[in-house]
Amino acid sequence: MTEAPVVRLVEADIFERQVGFRFPFRFGAARVESAPQAFVRVRIADESGHEATGWSAEMMMPKWFDKNPALSPDDNVVQLRASLHLACAGLRAAGARTPFGLHAAVEADHHRAAADRALPRLVASYGLALIDRAIIDALCRMKGASAADAVRHDLLGITNATAPDLAGFDLAGFFSRLEPSPRLAVRHTIGLADALTAADLAPEQRLMDGLPQTLEEVIAAYGHRYFKIKVSGRPAEDVERLIAIAAVLDRTVDGYRATLDGNEQFEGADAAADLLDRLQKEPRLLRLRRSLLFFEQPIARAEALSKSVAGLAQRIPLEIDESDGDIGAFPRARELGYAGISSKSCKGFYRALINRARVEEWNREAGSSRYFMSAEDLTTQSGLALQQDLVLAALVGAGHVERNGHHYVDGMAQAPAGEQASYLAAHRDLYDGASGRARLAIKGGELTFGTALQAVGLGSSVEPDWASMTAS
Repeated sequence: MTEAPVVRLVEADIFERQVGFRFPFRFGAARVESAPQAFVRVRIADESGHEATGWSAEMMMPKWFDKNPALSPDDNVVQLRASLHLACAGLRAAGARTPFGLHAAVEADHHRAAADRALPRLVASYGLALIDRAIIDALCRMKGASAADAVRHDLLGITNATAPDLAGFDLAGFFSRLEPSPRLAVRHTIGLADALTAADLAPEQRLMDGLPQTLEEVIAAYGHRYFKIKVSGRPAEDVERLIAIAAVLDRTVDGYRATLDGNEQFEGADAAADLLDRLQKEPRLLRLRRSLLFFEQPIARAEALSKSVAGLAQRIPLEIDESDGDIGAFPRARELGYAGISSKSCKGFYRALINRARVEEWNREAGSSRYFMSAEDLTTQSGLALQQDLVLAALVGAGHVERNGHHYVDGMAQAPAGEQASYLAAHRDLYDGASGRARLAIKGGELTFGTALQAVGLGSSVEPDWASMTAS
């Protein structure tokens, strides 16, 4: 092991780039047609005065971090900006510490400051997650290390300071044994409004960009074997939708696996159980039912961690996603019967790694593989954001990762041609440029990203084109 260096945050700048979608994305009842992507650039210095720059990026996606219907998409973006600026201020004031030490020193105060401004916990997590990742990236560049090596060789100084429940667990030893794979299966999201077959598209809805649009076309183009299916919380309607989806999957994919995503749409465990009852009774859903891995966040976050879900959890493993608002959420969820938690870069690099350690420890105690972590997407865009998220998914050993951001955009259409060319040159295993722009290369249902995993820094060898963005 190498002693983690002590650094301080000298400077942090925030930029934005607008991303327009090929067709609307739907979160529950909300439809979103475009959103900005945030980019962060930081400068850190070590005790000798040596400086390094690091970057991170993430979509500022409306209607997920805070689903309050009284707030507009623009209001949601304002919330995320506020969280970013709070995190910048807190980390700059934290002085000189290890990279994780900076995070641990400010996490609780950051969440309190966000709460004082009526910012939900997921919004608070977003700001700290992005600045943390940029600092990690800078530290790796300072040391000439990949992020995977920084984790395995303890360059970040991760401790149980924010997770006292892991007292006695050898975090450094556990991280040193991680073997991230440069290949992940892609779990394609089937949204509530997504067309399943060509017959579902009116002529005026057909896009002429050469990219797949319907579920059938996606499977034919990418060879997916894993799927994430959104459900609405209305069991009768959901079953009819699932029958239509199953008809496509049963016909076109051998041996597929699937997850259900409730997106907080169910009033409680009884409503979710109603859906499972209907699934059980419907013979046309036999293969789909047998394919299911887990049920993600069926119950709204305001209620999800208020009462036991043990009965429902006996029927299908349950995972929290939107309820994962702070580092203590997973232990609270476990007490109520949940077994899984999502890894998302927008919630925190350190949080995902600590939760992965919890999975390891809890399964050791249980003598089984009951507890799990999945890798989920939030319309993550190709380039810096996607590559940082892939590195994290590989580190937590996800095996497959939900990827949906590429389906709603035309490659890196939002990025300048020079930036796209740089990604094609530096990360040619991950992108295809045959169309004239950098598009994600999903082959046989998988992504290969050895260049991202091995890159000096957190996932990317390409510096974003800052001149193409607006300051935030």
